[in-house]
Amino acid sequence: MTTDPSDSGRLERALDSLRGLSTGDALGSQFFVPDNRPLLDRRALPAGPWQWTDDTEMACSVVSVLAAHGRIDQDALAASFAERHDFDRGYGPAVNRMLRLIRQEGADWRELSAALFDGRGSWGNGAAMRVAPLGAWYADDPEQAVHQAEISSYVTHQHREGVAGCMAVAAAAALVAGPDTPPGPDELLAGVSDLIPRSAVGQGVRRARDLLDYSDVATVAAVLGNGRRTSAHDTVPFALWSVARHLGEYEEAFWSTVRAGGDVDTMCAIVGGVLAGRRGWGPPQGWLARTEPLPEWMLP
Repeated sequence: MTTDPSDSGRLERALDSLRGLSTGDALGSQFFVPDNRPLLDRRALPAGPWQWTDDTEMACSVVSVLAAHGRIDQDALAASFAERHDFDRGYGPAVNRMLRLIRQEGADWRELSAALFDGRGSWGNGAAMRVAPLGAWYADDPEQAVHQAEISSYVTHQHREGVAGCMAVAAAAALVAGPDTPPGPDELLAGVSDLIPRSAVGQGVRRARDLLDYSDVATVAAVLGNGRRTSAHDTVPFALWSVARHLGEYEEAFWSTVRAGGDVDTMCAIVGGVLAGRRGWGPPQGWLARTEPLPEWMLP
C-alpha cells in the first residue's frame, strides 16, 4: 500500500479510526455468544482473542483504496472487496453472492449492485459499517467526506437509505476528527443533519438529537432502532446518538451501545470508528491487544 507524503496525516487518522472500528466490531461480536451475555452486567471482558467480522474486512479495503488512490476509486474498491472476501466473516447472503460473482466470473459490480432487491438496491447498514475511516481521512473537509462516502456506498448499496446511512457516518467521523475543537453532542448531530440528504436516516438523526437528554439505552433504542433489521435507518441514528452521548469516552460508548442489543457488532464498529478517528479517543491498549490484528495486506 503506497501513499503520497502529503496524505500521511490522513492515513494516520484513518488507521486510528480503523483500529477503533475493528475493536468495536470484534468485541461487540463476542456478545452474540450466549455464554458471554452475563458479562454485560459486570462490564467484564470476554477472553481473547476477539475476531473481527466483515465490518472490519471491508473497512480495510476502504482504507487501502484511499491510501493507494487518494480518493475512492469504485472499481478498485469493488476489486478489493471481492479479492479479500472471506465467506466466514459473516457477510449477508446478497453481498456474499455479489462478491463471489465479481471474483469468480468477472461480473460487473455496477449491474449487480443496482439489481439487488428487485432493482431497488440495498438499504442495509453494510456501507455505513465500513466508512468511518473515510470520514477520518477527510476530517479537514466534511463535505468531501460525504461526497466520497456516497461514491463508496454505490459499490454495494444503492438504495437512498443505504447511501444516506453511509454519508451520515462519514460526516460524523469527519466532524469528530476535524482540526478544530471537537463538537459538542448537539453540534455534532446538527452538523450531520446538515450534510446529508432528506431521508429516513436523516429523520432518525434528528430524533437522536432530540433524545440526547435521555440516558436509558433501552428507551432510545426502542425509538431509534438497534440494527435488528440491519437497515441503515434502523442502525445509524442510534449509533450516532451513542457517539454524541459519549464523546471522548470510547469505553463508555461501547458499553452503552452493546446494551442495546440488535446488530451489536455493526453498531459498535460504527461508534468505535467514529470516536477513534480523533487522537486520544480510541480504545484502551488492553482492548487493542485482545483484538485480532489488522491484515498484513493493508498495512503500510
